[in-house]
Amino acid sequence: MLTLYFSPGACSTASHIGIEECGAAYTEHPVYIAKGEQKTAEYAKINPRGKVPALAVDDRIITENTAILTYLGRRFPESGLLPADPVDEANCIGTMAWFSNIVHPSYQRIMRPERFAEGEAGMANVKEMGRKSFWANLEEIDGMLAGREWFIGGKFSAADAYGLVFYGWATRSEFPVSKLANYTAFKERMLKRPKVMKVLQSEQSVLVK
Repeated sequence: MLTLYFSPGACSTASHIGIEECGAAYTEHPVYIAKGEQKTAEYAKINPRGKVPALAVDDRIITENTAILTYLGRRFPESGLLPADPVDEANCIGTMAWFSNIVHPSYQRIMRPERFAEGEAGMANVKEMGRKSFWANLEEIDGMLAGREWFIGGKFSAADAYGLVFYGWATRSEFPVSKLANYTAFKERMLKRPKVMKVLQSEQSVLVK
């Protein structure tokens, strides 16, 4: 039995897309960050760090998009979430780690500068540097997609489920992401996937409004 804990519009959209794409039977359990539900004692029993996503596999818990998507890819190999080629698989996991360790934190500096500095001046500087770093990361993503349809190996993979998240965030925060031609073409391809569209519509994503 699988249960996915996620918050609409958060990075957990990646795992939400992944679990839909692999065709697994699962239960959805929204955790609304805007309402502070990730900080409740009830959710602390699922993930003491107070983060989403989390995937309950029977009585065990997996956290972090990279781990959840890797697990789903290995449990449901027919989904193609993880490439069959070992080098492509490693590069898929490496790309997701980069998304998690570099791209995501750059956006956090825009939305949560108080986590990185004190005082109005300090937070303003963190926020500005975050905008520059996040945009640079979006440009790098655009470059990664030059001449290719998908991030890894010419086929849809877990990296694509994760990579779409940042296009949504950029749109929501009014970055001129539509100017990034490769990334925008990728976004349009993703929107043509029925399982992706199902998730985005259920989460009321800015990408389908």
